[in-house]
Parts: sequence; C-alpha cells; structure tokens
Amino acid sequence: MADLSRRAYSAKVFKKITRKVGTTIRDHGMIGEGDYVLVGLSGGKDSLILLETLAERKKAVPYSFNLSAAHVAAEGIGYHIDREKLESFCRNLEVPLHYRTIEPDLEKDPAKSACFVCSWHRRKALFALTRELGCNRLALGHHRKDAVETLLLNMVYHGSISSLPYSLEMFGGRIRLIRPLMDLDERLLEDYADTGDLVRVERSCPLEDHSKRAQMTGLIDEIEKIHGRGPFNVFRSMDKICREYLPRNKPQQLTRNKTGRDD
Repeated sequence: MADLSRRAYSAKVFKKITRKVGTTIRDHGMIGEGDYVLVGLSGGKDSLILLETLAERKKAVPYSFNLSAAHVAAEGIGYHIDREKLESFCRNLEVPLHYRTIEPDLEKDPAKSACFVCSWHRRKALFALTRELGCNRLALGHHRKDAVETLLLNMVYHGSISSLPYSLEMFGGRIRLIRPLMDLDERLLEDYADTGDLVRVERSCPLEDHSKRAQMTGLIDEIEKIHGRGPFNVFRSMDKICREYLPRNKPQQLTRNKTGRDD
C-alpha cells in the first residue's frame, strides 16, 4: 500500500473508530461538561487508540472536559515499556501523562494468578491517582472481545454470568469507570494500529500467554469457526437473558398478607 493511500485508509479507519466511540459515549452518558477523565494507559494498542480518540473527541464535542493519561509500570515481573515513546505519544496529543510504578508480590497469595495480582495492583494505583488529581472519570481500553472473554471466564471458572459494564459508579459515586471502546471489534483497532502510525511502546509480558484470559481467546476463536458471528452473538446475548427459560430460575416467592393468606 502506497504511503498516501495508506494514510488515507488509516484516517478513514480512525474516523470510523471515533464515530463509534462518540456514539457509545453519548448513549451511555459517559462524559459531560466539566468532567475530568483519566485514561489508564497500559501501552498496548487499545489504550493508546482510546487516548488518541478521546483527544480527538475533546476537540470535536460542544462541551468542555479535562483529559489526562496514566501509566502504572509493574516492576520485577519481566515486563518493560518504552517510557520515552509513551511520553512522546502523550505530548503530541497535548495530554499530560502521569507515570507511577508498583512492585506486586506475586507469591503472597499463590491461589491467585500473577495476572490477577498485577492487574489488581495497577487498578488500585489508578484509583489512588484519580483521587490525587481530582478525576471523576477513569477510562479503560476494553473492547467487545474483552467483554466476551470476561463473560466466558466468569461462567467457566466462577459459575456466574457477569462481564464488563460500559459504565460503573465506584466509591460512592466519587468516580465512574467508563469503557468507550466497548462497541468496537478488536480487528478494527488492529487494522488502525497496523496501517496507521500508532507508536509501539509495549513489550510483551512473559506471563500473558499462560493466563486464563489467553485460554478464553482460544475458545472465542473456536466459537468463530463454528459461526462467524458467534462471538458477537455471545456479546449480544447479555442483553437478551430469558430468565423463564433458565433451569435455575427461582419462582417468585409467595408473600403472606395480614389475613394469613398466600398472595
């Protein structure tokens, strides 16, 4: 692909992403006048594209909101990131970057996976930073496939039907966790990352291929082989729960009125 046509195609894909993100933000009331949004910047393509998209939306929407980014570096686990490139990426977007480090103890609780422990400590650091900066929104780069993976993880390992909400109030409403990329297919994000000039700052974590989430990725691939729209239908099924056709659906409890009769 020639450079000119490549740039044109990349711009077209980015426009499609921003349009979809804008619709998701509007439909779920994620960002409004005066909000202060902190983007959790892992360094992977998803969070980088999220930040780039929100920086673009900030210029386009008819209301004002503040935008910052944060990276929490986990030390001692073999994971590395190019901090200089990350800082340059944020500087080009005119978005302040807040850099923090943690040293998660992966051996403290052997029953919990290394990925869970690391993720939990990163999230904790982000929550602390929202309080420090006065942010009332924390934006994460989860997309539709992440939601399907989480649903399958919880069904297989925990026997529950739950996933990643678009928006979730936390700490008594002090902050709202938002996921503006939730309506996007990961392949669209990959397409933009491959054809655009998205900076590459993340180096693979040595533990990522051994996680339960990686197993769910393989399961999703198998579902797609069975039916091309299978993964999307799994995502959509969370809006179509027919409780009366579930085996563990409990009948409505009878209540007794003051006469002692069953109502």
